[in-house]
Amino acid sequence: MAQQGLRLIAMRIALFITCVNDTFFPQTGRATVALLERLGHTVLFPEQQTCCGQIHANSGYRPEALELARSLVATFEDCQADAIVCPSGSCAAMITHEYPSLAQQAGDVELMSAVDALVPRVFELSQFLVDELALEDVGAYFPHRVTYHPSCHSLRLLNVGDRPLRLLRAVRGIDLVELPRATTCCGFGGTFATKNSEVSSAMLADKLSNIESTQATVCTATDNSCLLHIGGGLSRDGARARPVHLAEILASTDGRQEVS
Repeated sequence: MAQQGLRLIAMRIALFITCVNDTFFPQTGRATVALLERLGHTVLFPEQQTCCGQIHANSGYRPEALELARSLVATFEDCQADAIVCPSGSCAAMITHEYPSLAQQAGDVELMSAVDALVPRVFELSQFLVDELALEDVGAYFPHRVTYHPSCHSLRLLNVGDRPLRLLRAVRGIDLVELPRATTCCGFGGTFATKNSEVSSAMLADKLSNIESTQATVCTATDNSCLLHIGGGLSRDGARARPVHLAEILASTDGRQEVS
């Protein structure tokens, strides 16, 4: 596929790395930076950023989530970026879908105004590449058999649709195979996997069976939280597939990503 029109004006892009990526998958953040810089943009990293508060809000601790929202909004207001890119559908959805209601419930007019200004600048990575930069072919090379798991937040809250697949189809050398029953949940769901472990394990078993049926060596997604859950199951099963975040595939230009 020929590369689409690259955005000619270089942007200042702030990276929202997320807790899971920062703690367990720093390579995803590095890949996101490498990709965006390769496309000609300047990447900023506001060091004051902390948790977006998703796990607190989902667990009923909304006052605590509100304080984290205030901190994150202030941090990204101050960095004066053209866009805020997040390699996580669930955390991007937390900002775009939950922050407005948190601010409104608190009756904080100033925060509501700040959230209204921030939300239009927040993008999940595949959304940003396809919608804002008008790109599908980002110059990646990844000669591996890959299947794609669409995470629930990306699919149902952000409505990313086929954007990740469009990006993957344009990767040179890739053997992209369809995942059976792709849109079913992997069973992670944050605290759901802890509170409902038996149900979560059953859902994961179905997802693993579908992944293994593709004979892929890589399972990719837009969320490392899902890939952490899936990757643990694949490892326990001794499966050939390994989890690799979408950003790492798109950042690859030499095909040397370890997947064996």
